[in-house]
Amino acid sequence: MKKFYIGAAYYPELWDKSEIDKDIKLMKEYGMNCMRVGEFAWSNMEPKEGEYNLELFKYVVDKLYENGIYTVMCTPSCTPPRWVFEKYPDAMRVKSKDYIEYQEKVHARVHPCKSHKGMRELNVKIAKELAKALGNHPGIIGWQIDNEVHPYDHGCYCEKCKQNFREHLKNKYKGDIIALNKAWGAYRWSLDYNSFDQIEPPVLYAWENPSLVVEWVEFNEALICSYVHEQADALREYTNAPIGTDLMVDNYLSYSKMNKKLDVVQHNHYHTTDNLYRSLFNYDFYRTLKDKPFWVTETLLGWNGSVAAYNGYRSKDYCYVNSLLPIAHGAEMNLYWLFRSHPNGHELGHGAFLNSSGRPNPPSSGVKKLTEVLTKAEDFLLNSKAKSKIAMTYSSNSVKIFFFAPLIAEFDHDVRAKYIDLCHNYFRHYNIDVIETDKDLSEYEIIVSPFLPNAARDGFETRIVEWIKNGGTWIVGPLTDIMTECASKYTEKPYSFLEDLCGVYTKYQLPIQDEKISAKFNDGQEIKLAMGTDAFELVDAESLATYESEELENLTAIARRKIGKGQVIILGSAIDQKSMLRLVNRKPILEASDNIDLVERSGKENGIIATEIEGKDGYIVLDKEYYDVLNDKKVSGRIDISAYEALILKEI
Repeated sequence: MKKFYIGAAYYPELWDKSEIDKDIKLMKEYGMNCMRVGEFAWSNMEPKEGEYNLELFKYVVDKLYENGIYTVMCTPSCTPPRWVFEKYPDAMRVKSKDYIEYQEKVHARVHPCKSHKGMRELNVKIAKELAKALGNHPGIIGWQIDNEVHPYDHGCYCEKCKQNFREHLKNKYKGDIIALNKAWGAYRWSLDYNSFDQIEPPVLYAWENPSLVVEWVEFNEALICSYVHEQADALREYTNAPIGTDLMVDNYLSYSKMNKKLDVVQHNHYHTTDNLYRSLFNYDFYRTLKDKPFWVTETLLGWNGSVAAYNGYRSKDYCYVNSLLPIAHGAEMNLYWLFRSHPNGHELGHGAFLNSSGRPNPPSSGVKKLTEVLTKAEDFLLNSKAKSKIAMTYSSNSVKIFFFAPLIAEFDHDVRAKYIDLCHNYFRHYNIDVIETDKDLSEYEIIVSPFLPNAARDGFETRIVEWIKNGGTWIVGPLTDIMTECASKYTEKPYSFLEDLCGVYTKYQLPIQDEKISAKFNDGQEIKLAMGTDAFELVDAESLATYESEELENLTAIARRKIGKGQVIILGSAIDQKSMLRLVNRKPILEASDNIDLVERSGKENGIIATEIEGKDGYIVLDKEYYDVLNDKKVSGRIDISAYEALILKEI
C-alpha cells in the first residue's frame, strides 16, 4: 500500500463538458484523489455496434490525472444499450414469478442473461476497447467489472440457462439421477426425477425443495463468476492495473469464488446509524480474502434512496467515521456514491457529495475531515495493518442453506445479521478475522464456528481437526455440521463428525428456543441462550456448563474435549457475550465502553485505532503511554471519546 484513495462515483457523460473543471476544483478542495468512472456508460462508449467513442473518457481521465486525481475505470456490462437487445432479443433475462415466466424489458439495469453467448462476446469487446484506450494510462489505478453482480430474483429462466443447469447437475452427480434424488430427498411427495431433462429451476417465492434452490443458486453463482472472469481476462491483455468487481454486503454470492481470479476485493455498503457496527463484520471478512488491502467502492454521503430518500439522515460526523472505519480495518480506498446527485431518473432521491445544482451537501464536510486525518496519520496507517489470532467462519454455502432451509425461524432470511449479532459483535474490543472455509487456518489460535451447517466443504473437516491437534481451540456450534452442502440433514447422527470429535452424544436437538430453558457454568455463572438447543451426554469429554430445566436437567450445554495439543468446545446454543469471551479466554486490546470499536495495528508502526460507532460518548483506558497522532500529544490513562470521533494512538 502506497497511499489512500478517497473519492466518489463520477458520471461526466451525464453533464455538460464545461462542468468537469468546476467538479475537479471541488474534488481538490475537499481532498479527493480518486474517481470511479464509466460503469453505466455503454451507450456513450459504443452508440452503435463497433462504433467506439471513448474520447470523453480519455479527456476525463487526463484532466483528473493532471490534477492529481486517479481513476478506477469500469466496464459497462451492467447496462447494455438498446441496440444490443435489438440484435439479440433473446439476450434479455427471463424472470419467473408465481409460476409465470416472462422476458424482462429494458427498464433499469442488470437485465442481460448471463448465459447468452452473443451478449458475453459484446462484453468482452467493449472491455478490450476500454483497455486498449486506457489500460496503460498512469492515471488508471484499477478496474471495476460490471456493477453489483448478484443472482437477482434467482437468476435467468431462459431455456439456455435451464439446459445449462441440467448439464451442471449431470456433471456434478456424474450422470446418476438416483444419486441426485437421494441427495435431495426427492422421493418425498414423489418428486423424484427419471432423468436430468425433467429438472426445472425453482420458482421464485414458491414452496420449493431447499436442495433444488441451493443447487440453482450455486449454478448461478458459477455462471456469474465466469461472466466476470472472462472480462478480467480481456482487460489483462492490455493493462496491469488491479481488477475487481464491486459486490454487496452479504456472502450469498461467494466472495471467495468470485475473487479467486481477481486482483482486489471491492465492496459496496449502505449502513444506517442503527447498524453501522455491522459494517465491521464485512471489513474483517474482506481483508482475509487477499493478501492486500480491499476497496470500498460505494458508500453513502448523507442518505440513500432511489426516487425518494430513505433510511434516515447521516451527519457529517457519521460520514467521517463511516469512511475511516474500513481504513482502520484494512482498506486503502473509500469511494462514495455519488459525486453529484442525479437531476432525473431512477435514483434522483439518492444523497451525494454535491446536490444536482453542484453545491456541496452538509455531510460533505466529513469528507474533508477524513482527508485531513489521513494526511496526519498516513505514516502510521501505511506502516501497520490489522492482524488477528482469532477467527470466525462465514461460509457462502451456509448463507444459502440457511436462506432456504433456516430450520430456526429467527434467521428470517437475514443470515448475516445473526452471524454478527450472536458472535462477531462480541469482539468489538478484539482483532478478529472472518474467514471462508477454504482459508488457511495455521495463523490462528482460536476459531469460532457458529451457524456452519455444512462443515465438509473445502476439506474444512480434515483441516480443522489437524489444526486442533497442533494446538488450536475450536469453539463450534450451534447449528454447525448438521446438513449436507445441498441442505439435507444427516440421518445416522445429528452431526456428520462433531459427536465423535467432541466426545458427546446428542440426547436432544430442539430447533425452537424455550424461554424456560437456561444454563449455567459449573461455577454458577448464568448463560443467556439465544438460538438452538442441543443437549449433550458425555462420552469422552468434560462438561463446562449444564442446562437448568426440568426436561434437560443435568444435560450438558457446553462440553470440552482435549485433542492433541489443542481442544474443541461445542456449544449447544448460541450464548451471550460474557460467556463467549470467557471461553475465548483472551485479554481485550484495551478496556473500553461498548460503543467503541478497537483495532490493534502492527508492523513497522504499532498502535491502536479507537472509534465511536453509536453516536454517543464513550471512553477507553490505556494500558500505557501512547502518542495521539491526530492531536500531536502523549496520552495515558482514561480518555473520553465523543460521538463519532476516533483516536489514532501510536506506541511510543
